[in-house]
Amino acid sequence: MKRRNFIGGTAVGGALLGAGDGPGTAHAWPYRDVDYGMSGYNVFTLSGEVVFDKNLVIERAVEGKPHKGKVLAAIQAHSDDVPLFSAGVIAKLINEGYEGYLIRTTNEAGSAGGTVGEGMVNAEQHGPAIAQALGMKKAIDLNFKKHQLETINIQELKMQLIFLIRALKIDTIVTFDPYNLYEENPDHSFTAAAVMPASWHAAGMTDYPEFAQAAGITGHLVRDKYFHPRSPQGHNVINRIVDISDVIDQKVEANIANYNFGPCGVNGSLLRNRLAQEGKRLPVLGNSDRSANFNYIKDLMMEDWRRLGKEFGLEYAEAFHYINRDYGDTSVEEYVNDNAVPL
Repeated sequence: MKRRNFIGGTAVGGALLGAGDGPGTAHAWPYRDVDYGMSGYNVFTLSGEVVFDKNLVIERAVEGKPHKGKVLAAIQAHSDDVPLFSAGVIAKLINEGYEGYLIRTTNEAGSAGGTVGEGMVNAEQHGPAIAQALGMKKAIDLNFKKHQLETINIQELKMQLIFLIRALKIDTIVTFDPYNLYEENPDHSFTAAAVMPASWHAAGMTDYPEFAQAAGITGHLVRDKYFHPRSPQGHNVINRIVDISDVIDQKVEANIANYNFGPCGVNGSLLRNRLAQEGKRLPVLGNSDRSANFNYIKDLMMEDWRRLGKEFGLEYAEAFHYINRDYGDTSVEEYVNDNAVPL
């Protein structure tokens, strides 16, 4: 594959971008190594190279409710994963008619600098608040041990996910890319590694037939998957850029809802209050804790998604490896329709 800088112009609607040799073109993405305020987080700490598929598509907002009747699941390992990496596409799809469920695989024990129990209680409160900010129906927690997901039998996690996909009739899934290289957090990689086969097995009935026998829960096909990278250095092949400009405020609200965990939450107000004690102020933080938290996230923590959007002529964007699965053999049906003759 020839790897060269991606400089091509933006596309209109669902047009294709960056035609090139091989599976795609590469773009050096110079993310900064920045610690914002008191968060203690470095956002996308390594410069990396993103590979864009030569048939990359920009997905834009659609008027009306074209997805009415469909169901999506946003599956995360920790309560800050969806708010940071995929809240935009979720809010967009919910606004277009989807019913949504937020599924967390770990118990967040010890998160946010508190005790083991405090972390779990906080996460239980975060989930419904994040779901509400994004217009989702419900938050569901599976509560496997945080940072130890690789120690469980992955079949146990797959089984629970298969049950939920069938019971809730999930059509679309948003989660981490199972092929994200150099992922340091096992919860991310093992969540994704379980989601991918579970979304396939859920369509059949040979796996866990007792779900149907005992509870009438039959197979269900997941047709669409949005796999997001954690960072550009993962060398994910990005084939879909989603315009989240219209829902950026919902993404901000989802991060505020995750109020005491992750790099967002109440860090804006904490920074504002710390600076006040030092006799300083940041104008961008405004004059209240509410404005400080909102503006801190939108003007500072969303910078990477703003820069991504700028690459494609958008205000804000999220990046995904998108997969569509429609198992109907349309080529055979088309041949039959075109060539069948009366007996």
